Amino acid sequence: MELYMTAEDEAFRDEVRAFLRENLNEDVIRRSNTGMHPPNEDDRRWWNRMLAEKGWAASHWPAEYGGTGWSHVQHHIFELECRLAGAPELRWQGLRLIGPVLYTFGSEAQKSRYLPPILKGEEMWAQGFSEPGAGSDLASLKTSAVIDGDDYIINGQKLWTTEGQYCEQGFFLVRTENSDRPQKGISMIIIDMKSPGVTVRQIPMINGEGSTCEVFLDNVRVPRENLIGEPGSAWVYAKFLLSNERTSSADIHKARADLERIRNIAAHELKDGKPLLGDAGFRRKLAALRIEVDALEWSVLRVMHEAPSRHPISACASVLKIRGSSLQQKLTELMVEALGQRSLRVYRRDEAYAQPDGNPLWPAYTPGVTADLMYLRSCTIYGGAMEVQKNIIAKLAFGF
Repeated sequence: MELYMTAEDEAFRDEVRAFLRENLNEDVIRRSNTGMHPPNEDDRRWWNRMLAEKGWAASHWPAEYGGTGWSHVQHHIFELECRLAGAPELRWQGLRLIGPVLYTFGSEAQKSRYLPPILKGEEMWAQGFSEPGAGSDLASLKTSAVIDGDDYIINGQKLWTTEGQYCEQGFFLVRTENSDRPQKGISMIIIDMKSPGVTVRQIPMINGEGSTCEVFLDNVRVPRENLIGEPGSAWVYAKFLLSNERTSSADIHKARADLERIRNIAAHELKDGKPLLGDAGFRRKLAALRIEVDALEWSVLRVMHEAPSRHPISACASVLKIRGSSLQQKLTELMVEALGQRSLRVYRRDEAYAQPDGNPLWPAYTPGVTADLMYLRSCTIYGGAMEVQKNIIAKLAFGF
């Protein structure tokens, strides 16, 4: 792996930047840069359509399914430039999680039906894995799927379903058989979120928003052809999906953007009448975080570039997940520190997305900072708690 950008990579970066300048407007950028959770749904779907028209909506997919054929470095450049420019972040659940599962394990009919709407941002997807009694221990899930003619009848409850209130489709882990090995009886199935018997209820979060949901499944009738792959084989598909999620959870592009946001805040906020950015103690903290971001970025690129010859990819993904989620919390903590007393105000979504009114007490960089810090207290839990990730690393990488 070469640790530098080629002339072709730099030309590609210029192409991406030109596209972003031409297509993003100030209102969309302002709303995206607040860091509110969930993001503005209209902006996100609009941006998904814009990228789909350009052929850039799923740069990491194989070209035969609508991907770009870019190198790993080009994909990284694209994601980074989008984040730095203030482009809306696209939904992970469709593009990063279920999309690759479908084109890897799904039937031809499923690929034809579901991949194009994912690419175009026409259908958003809910992830139904965790349950009240089965979070990090997914093998103990209880949601059942029983065959009834040409359908499955599904009953159960899912928890922590991110932005389920916006979704048209969902991919759910269900138990289709009982077995001595609990993992063996788990299947993955697609459920239309508008089906009779599906109830989505938002969960109030510490930041005042409802970005996660409970999903209740009460005798939901689902066609048997919605089952992905073979019955009882979803443990393999789930591990594949979670490796993708955990690698993405490093969220290096957000980390880069957060560094710039911290610098901007510190350049305007004052300490002893001078910009905070000039304070030696603060600069040391910022420099230490930048070193961590640099190290994580090259680690992400290395995992993307190299075949997992020395360690299984799931172990590498767990390492990135641990480091990335911890770093996200450190960055937002320093951002709040830079904001000082202004961080005591927690903005509602309508306040955060409103046009700045010019009040010097509440500059344009204020909205969303504290809400993002509160939301990211959960990032060491979602996608697999940190303690579970350490167990995965110990088992798969070191054989303990």
